[in-house]
Amino acid sequence: MIAVIDYGAGNLFSVCNALRFLNIAHEVTKDADTINRADAVILPGVGAFPAAMESLHATGLVDTVRENAAKKPLLGICLGMQMLFDKSNENGDCAGLSLIPGEVRRIPSQRVIIPHMGWNELVITQDCKLLDDIEKPVYTYFVHSYQAFCDDSSIIAYADYDGKIPALVTDGKYVFGAQFHPEKSGEKGLRMLRNFERIAR
Repeated sequence: MIAVIDYGAGNLFSVCNALRFLNIAHEVTKDADTINRADAVILPGVGAFPAAMESLHATGLVDTVRENAAKKPLLGICLGMQMLFDKSNENGDCAGLSLIPGEVRRIPSQRVIIPHMGWNELVITQDCKLLDDIEKPVYTYFVHSYQAFCDDSSIIAYADYDGKIPALVTDGKYVFGAQFHPEKSGEKGLRMLRNFERIAR
């Protein structure tokens, strides 16, 4: 079973619709015991980084997320991915979960439209089980104004949007993050969610 964390700042509807479509057992929860019993965890997120972190702290689940990330697969989606990093400067500096080294800042380009919204091809830089059995090219759907800045070793794939935007990241162990929305990225995005379930087995 995959625990989908409900902390009041996640796009639960579309993520859970995708999991139901794939017949993947999951439970939307803000209960620490349920998360601890789960085989894997999804941390969704929409909106602003500080408000999302405040909401997560309000649930009392920050330590639970960190503890589970050290022993079972965790997937952060969109803002949920950004929360995996050390901090963001959105609306002032705000600490993140520090599961992957790096920080989140506004997309710096002056030559493209912000927010970054729409389909972009992933440039894959390292092997990852999330991408098993997915034929290239891989296009995924993005909606965001801020991006991660991190070491290349943490980047599984990036999108070229007048610069390198980390699109799939990892801590090299159990933690994964997708800046795009796999649940809105067609058949290949759904395959990534299926692969995440397989990783958790």
